[in-house]
Amino acid sequence: MLEVRGLNAWYGESHILHGMDFDVGEGEVVTLLGRNGAGKTTTMKSIMGMVGRREGSIKFKDRQTIKLASNAIARLGIAFCPEERGIFASLDVEENLMLPPQVAPGGLPVQQIFELFPNLRERLRSQGTKLSGGEQQMLAIGRILRTGARLLLLDEPTEGLAPVIIQQIGRTIGMLKAQGFTILLVEQNFHFAATLADRYYVMEHGRIVDEFSAAGLQANMEKVHDYLGV
Repeated sequence: MLEVRGLNAWYGESHILHGMDFDVGEGEVVTLLGRNGAGKTTTMKSIMGMVGRREGSIKFKDRQTIKLASNAIARLGIAFCPEERGIFASLDVEENLMLPPQVAPGGLPVQQIFELFPNLRERLRSQGTKLSGGEQQMLAIGRILRTGARLLLLDEPTEGLAPVIIQQIGRTIGMLKAQGFTILLVEQNFHFAATLADRYYVMEHGRIVDEFSAAGLQANMEKVHDYLGV
């Protein structure tokens, strides 16, 4: 579904990504692992066209997107859930949830989103500023599920959350995979990521330095810990 080749990206004069090569197959959950500053979030933003300069090849369903603007990329069926969540403080839960346009049929109906995240139904009229971190993360994920996008880019979805919320998000990712969604995940919580993905790419200094299957990750745990410094 997603094919990245020779991807370079810059913020101003800073060269962040140096020839990234990786693939995400339809229906897969793929995780980018790496220490802080490795370029994981920049990779997500580059896929979405949200960096000032990028070069190389990014194909989504065999369509080249490297020259497209971010709004055009989103309309192809790619949705990005950023680490900072992007909840509008002045809007209530329902308004935040309904804000993004639908880009394709097949998005989850609001009722199903509420079944995934019952807290959102209970906080429907609460402003974004009144939500806990966990509720904001649920809203950020629920919001992109409405759009009909089939490739979901989730950047640090468990950052700063309580264990019970982390478990809920893990169950949600498993359910989305079972429904055929494709997910590219960036996650600092290695133990969380290790239970979810089909494949793992390890990043260092803006490059892919290793790749593991789920079984390979378990068999090379010491090596992975060395990469991540954990």
